Amino acid sequence: MLLRKEMAKSEIEQALKGKGDFVQIDSLGRLLKEPIAFDTRKFVFLKLATLYEKAKMFNDSAKMYGNAAEISLPFAEKIKHYMKETELYAKTGAFDRVENAMKKAMAQANSREREEIKISVKMLYKEQAKTCEAELRRNQATRFYEKILEMRIPEQERRETGEKLLELYKRLGKLREYQVLEKSMQKP
Repeated sequence: MLLRKEMAKSEIEQALKGKGDFVQIDSLGRLLKEPIAFDTRKFVFLKLATLYEKAKMFNDSAKMYGNAAEISLPFAEKIKHYMKETELYAKTGAFDRVENAMKKAMAQANSREREEIKISVKMLYKEQAKTCEAELRRNQATRFYEKILEMRIPEQERRETGEKLLELYKRLGKLREYQVLEKSMQKP
């Protein structure tokens, strides 16, 4: 069944039922080219985002979450979608895009929510670094730990992150970076 612009969300869901992920992606992509209702457009963005994420197409998924956030009205919903965009860009290691998505989320947030966003991004970086280490992608792990060190974090956490980074630098043979970090960690 072909998706049409006048279809309701439930009709779109029914039409996509039983279809493969890439057929669904193609159909929903075609539907987005049509002038469709606002809430239907947001539904399609979110549906595409989940399909892309399932297919491990994190960049495309992040873009769809960003698009959904742009047209969402409640601030909490905007923040939620921007944070999902942030998470997906982190999985690709696109730090400039992570920063952009994080800034968009913070622009919608109050001061308490901003702190929560910063903590979430730090935790996200830590998770990604651990994943990279487990998959022996040490160079990528160093990038996440370096990003954590750029953030304002407590001294104990800074020291722990620095120690992990020193170990990775050593394993990768990055002696210059190792020496610079070691020297900076010795300062009182």
